[in-house]
Amino acid sequence: MQFSKDEVLQFVQEEDIKFIRLAFCDVLGKQKNISILSDELERAFRYGIAFDASAIAGFGDEARSDLLLWPEPDTLTLLPWRPEQGRVVRMFTRITYPDGTPFECDTRSLLKQAMADAARQGYSFFFGAEQEFYLFRLDENGRPTKEPYDDAGYMDIAPEDKGENVRREICLTLEQMGIRPESSHHEQGPGQNEIDFRYADALTAADQAMTFQTVVKTVAHRNGLFADFSAKPLPHAPGNGFHINLSVQPCADDSVLQNVMAGVLAHAQDMTAFLNPTESSYQRLGKNKAPAYISWSGENRSQLIRVPAAADEYRRMELRSADPTANPYLAFALIIYAALNGLEKNLPLPAPSDVNLFKENAQTLAQYQKLPASLASACTAAATSEFIRAHVPARVLDIYCNR
Repeated sequence: MQFSKDEVLQFVQEEDIKFIRLAFCDVLGKQKNISILSDELERAFRYGIAFDASAIAGFGDEARSDLLLWPEPDTLTLLPWRPEQGRVVRMFTRITYPDGTPFECDTRSLLKQAMADAARQGYSFFFGAEQEFYLFRLDENGRPTKEPYDDAGYMDIAPEDKGENVRREICLTLEQMGIRPESSHHEQGPGQNEIDFRYADALTAADQAMTFQTVVKTVAHRNGLFADFSAKPLPHAPGNGFHINLSVQPCADDSVLQNVMAGVLAHAQDMTAFLNPTESSYQRLGKNKAPAYISWSGENRSQLIRVPAAADEYRRMELRSADPTANPYLAFALIIYAALNGLEKNLPLPAPSDVNLFKENAQTLAQYQKLPASLASACTAAATSEFIRAHVPARVLDIYCNR
């Protein structure tokens, strides 16, 4: 649904909307919101809604604590799990200081800026997200356990796959919110699942990634389960990946996508702290199809980037290192800037690595540059990167690397 401000006000009045959730995320990508009554919506559009930023890690301190949320009308969506009487809608917001200055830690606005910079150079980028998650049982007190909901494997079916009905409910809920999943299936780990989305512009895709995690956690809870998006929920099972599919328009020939891939490969080390922002992220890399080296290939899932088999109009690259703890707004912004760098400099794409890097010997592996092996080394790479300093506000970098 694409609404203007006036259309939102009319919709709220006509559809018996009682509560409006104004949503945003912190620097690390955790979604937050404040709920206002429908009578306050017009004031929110005109003056913004103030909140205490000092209570959100990295947003400020007591000396400068007030920030304002401004609802974005074109992001209006109903929350279908809320009651029919006194209905609830959600809108994403932009964040400013009281004087109207944009808040530098508003990562959604950083992504908007990246899209605008790309458009000025004549390019549009489209993203398709693949996020994996585990379903765990709750204990008798309703607290999460590490007991998987089932013992099924990759693309198994019921009755082994007990998550089938949960995924179905998730997909139907997303459709009610105007989001169209492309496919869903059981993943390789016990209790592990994946739902994939169709391509969308970068901002829409990031909004959908945020919404997806909220819907999954909500539906799981309604079914007496806990949805875990952490990078490595179980030590001896596959981790959760956030595979990011990227295409660019216009793409007149293969050289455009090759330049894009070359840019992403060139800045892979620099970006890792933001694509893999937790300590457990590095327990996942290098295992169970999660890459450890900076390389690319065709359909090879042992590489950092692969180019899936697809018809020309669906030609894309898939970045396989990120995990679902990443802030999608910041991740997509950095990927866009890395791609633009590759296009601007006409960076050559290295030769493909058509080997299985999970099974190669040490001599062969020594030819490849590795991704950072820890959060500390990833932060060192980010802090010393001119690319990161050019595109990530110093305050954001400090929050990621000095927690």
